[in-house]
Amino acid sequence: MEQRVDPNIPLESAVGTDPAYIPGLTAPRSAETAEVEEVKEQVPEQSVEPEPDAAAPEDAHTPEEEGAATGAEEEASGPVFEVADRRGSIRADRDGIRFRLDDQEAEFRWDELGAVEIKPARFGRRFTVTVHLSTRRWFDAEVEAPVRSQLKEWTAELDAVLDTYFEDA
Repeated sequence: MEQRVDPNIPLESAVGTDPAYIPGLTAPRSAETAEVEEVKEQVPEQSVEPEPDAAAPEDAHTPEEEGAATGAEEEASGPVFEVADRRGSIRADRDGIRFRLDDQEAEFRWDELGAVEIKPARFGRRFTVTVHLSTRRWFDAEVEAPVRSQLKEWTAELDAVLDTYFEDA
């Protein structure tokens, strides 16, 4: 039996100070980055909303216009990744990542994720996605591909979604 030896990863100062740090998955944040984030949290963002045009009433939209607007918003929202098998599914879109297994569902927003790990099976057809939360908890979901060649396609599609929505801190 062959055993894999993990590399020695020295403990960084981030292990004790940064709750979102996952050794081997995320790089430790520098002290300057942490200070900048603290300052951003202390200063509330001000949003300026434009005043509605008095000449055009707001409820003058027809149902056809609303349907067209909804369809345009969905297409403009960006890439969507969704795979499913007979028991479960994995979906990643602009709102976050959703896992479903039978009648259970878990939803994770992008802002609460610390890392996302993709593990296509080395042998077999299982595609596993693991989400690591900033609270040092992790959840995974598996989907079985109809054919093994789809694992590479799914990995590329999920990478595209992650590149669009998931920002590393």
